[in-house]
Amino acid sequence: MTNEAFARVKIDQLLKDTDWRLTDGRSVRFEYALDDGGKADYALFDRQGRALAVLEAKRTSVNLSIGEAQGRRYADQLGVPFIFLSNGEEVWFCDKEQDAHFRKVETVFSQDDLVRRGAARGIRRSPLDIRIDPRIAGGGGRLYQTACIETLCREMVNGRRKMLVEMATGTGKTRTVAALLKRLFEANWVTRALFVVDRNTLAIQAEDAFAEHLPHLPCYRVPRTGRRFQDEKRITIVTLQTLVNEYDKYSAGYFDMVVIDECHRSIYGKWRRALDHFDGVKIGLTATPCVMQDAPEVDEEDRRAIRDTLRFFELTRPTYSYSLLEAIADGHLVPYEIYRAMTARTAATEGFPVARGEIDWDALDEPTRAELEALFADNDPLIVDPNVLERKFTIPERNRAMVREFREVLENGYTGPNGIRRAPDWGKTLVFAVTKRHAETLARLFDQEFADKKPSPTMRYADFVVSGLGPDDTVDGAAKIKRFKREEFPQILVSVNMLDTGFDCPEIRNLVMARFTHSSILYQQMRGRGTRLSPGKNRFTMFDFTGVTLRHGDDETPGEGGAVVLREPPRLPYQPRRLLTLDVHDEIDPNTREWITIDETGRAFMDSDAALAEERGAAFETWLNGESFNSDQLRLLHLIKEQIKANAAELSVFESWRFDMPPLSMNGGFERARAVFGGEAELERVLADMNLAVFDSSSSGATEGDAPRPEKPLH
Repeated sequence: MTNEAFARVKIDQLLKDTDWRLTDGRSVRFEYALDDGGKADYALFDRQGRALAVLEAKRTSVNLSIGEAQGRRYADQLGVPFIFLSNGEEVWFCDKEQDAHFRKVETVFSQDDLVRRGAARGIRRSPLDIRIDPRIAGGGGRLYQTACIETLCREMVNGRRKMLVEMATGTGKTRTVAALLKRLFEANWVTRALFVVDRNTLAIQAEDAFAEHLPHLPCYRVPRTGRRFQDEKRITIVTLQTLVNEYDKYSAGYFDMVVIDECHRSIYGKWRRALDHFDGVKIGLTATPCVMQDAPEVDEEDRRAIRDTLRFFELTRPTYSYSLLEAIADGHLVPYEIYRAMTARTAATEGFPVARGEIDWDALDEPTRAELEALFADNDPLIVDPNVLERKFTIPERNRAMVREFREVLENGYTGPNGIRRAPDWGKTLVFAVTKRHAETLARLFDQEFADKKPSPTMRYADFVVSGLGPDDTVDGAAKIKRFKREEFPQILVSVNMLDTGFDCPEIRNLVMARFTHSSILYQQMRGRGTRLSPGKNRFTMFDFTGVTLRHGDDETPGEGGAVVLREPPRLPYQPRRLLTLDVHDEIDPNTREWITIDETGRAFMDSDAALAEERGAAFETWLNGESFNSDQLRLLHLIKEQIKANAAELSVFESWRFDMPPLSMNGGFERARAVFGGEAELERVLADMNLAVFDSSSSGATEGDAPRPEKPLH
């Protein structure tokens, strides 16, 4: 079972997987005779019969490296640049005119992908010889953008295939990428690129930016799972959630370049397998300073994310960095001032006291009420983690006091830490809240407090938006955001997980931190919403009502590399007992980790079936990423994944009898599945593990909501 003949059977299937036609007598030729008397195991041709690549087959029992010299010799004889080596389980690839070594790829490249790459080779130029378009990057003295492009192109010419760009929020990462892509397309180093984001709102922003800066390059956004990529377009924009459910339908050579936006939270876990699938050069973009991993007070999950990011890109430091400190010093971002509120519970490390009488007991559900009653029986006040506030319980007077104090400071100013009187600017204000209830409450309170500033009683001075795919979602969120950016009112927008990252509104003059987070990454993203330049704006003010700036040691002077953790946060004199805690690492949504969904027109909507299908697909990929399967098993598992996604609304468990139902029965049914996994016991074990990962508590059996099952076949 390990001889070369058996390997060739599996290689034939690998070729079929990427749509090679093995029987047309033209595309794939076996034992192809060469001029020196040798025979290439496989020679791959285009539809006109022109040679594209050779594929050298080896036994599964040997290391593929032994076929490297042979593959190169056959490629020289055939006059092609592309070489594949395979034993039916692994595929290695080399472009002999560009690569010194072979590298592992996930699939054989498709015929179309090889044709496209081969055509570009004949007219390729060095990107370093192509002028960077100053209308896109480098204008207004932003020389760091052109310096970044030069660095990335130089690394690519030298053979680097993974690079990481660290640029502060607001310094134009998308513009820089647009100028880079224009240069690479003109040099024919790239013929098709993928731009990956983590939310549809950011996908829409990227689509608009590329349409503005690269009107001659066909660009589109994949709106949701189930839509095939458009082969004729040059730039594809996709969310991670869609990519993880679609990547396995394309060959590893489909994209020449993959750009990953906000990569600090996207290159590990369930996303990594989808990103690794494509063989294109990978460039990560992040605003998170990677030096933070060495700071003493960085949240451990943040530290792990930064470490995993550097490991994924095979680096010890970013390829190019432009920090917040540099951007402020160069005048490309505005500095900020911090007002630490009188009402702030500033025990960011130790927790803070909450008395029984402060809590809104009517707003509690029964389990939370019972938990707090038991805790208050022994202690009053309680010492709580700042994350608990508003997530676990509400203190109504605290919210009212926060709003009153914000207005008072706007009108009367405050004394800064240097003893100088400060006067925050009136203007657009973004408020970070915890939950929909909290956001709606704050919006109403702000609206009431500033009623005298409204042109009419029906006009909203403050509004709110909420991200998610559940009942708390703000359905008209996109329209509210557009109104906030383009119209005079509302002046204040309260956000829950929707504007923390990627939101671009240069006119923002104030940030109100009504939400606490231990995450340094998220804190920097929130702070970055105010840094952009705008006419008449020379600074912005952060109003800290939670102690979050103290938690991150922010004293208005970001340190080297833009790190915000400068010193150990101050500790209060008492030593509290942590009686009530909430362990939240809130990269996007601290409660559900869900995402906003937006249709082609930019309107938010809730499609529960589509959302569940994406969730099941992502959970499947997370499980698959931690397992090891051969090519035949992976092929079958991907068919199972498609069935789970297609029937996400009805399925609560996947059982083996489904192999004998269409369309899986067309792949050999249960007997084929049993053979692929080496027996029924192993098949059932794999399915049990998969069900536990994909369906969680529903995996132990069917629920009342399952669709009726046909009679189970006897195996």
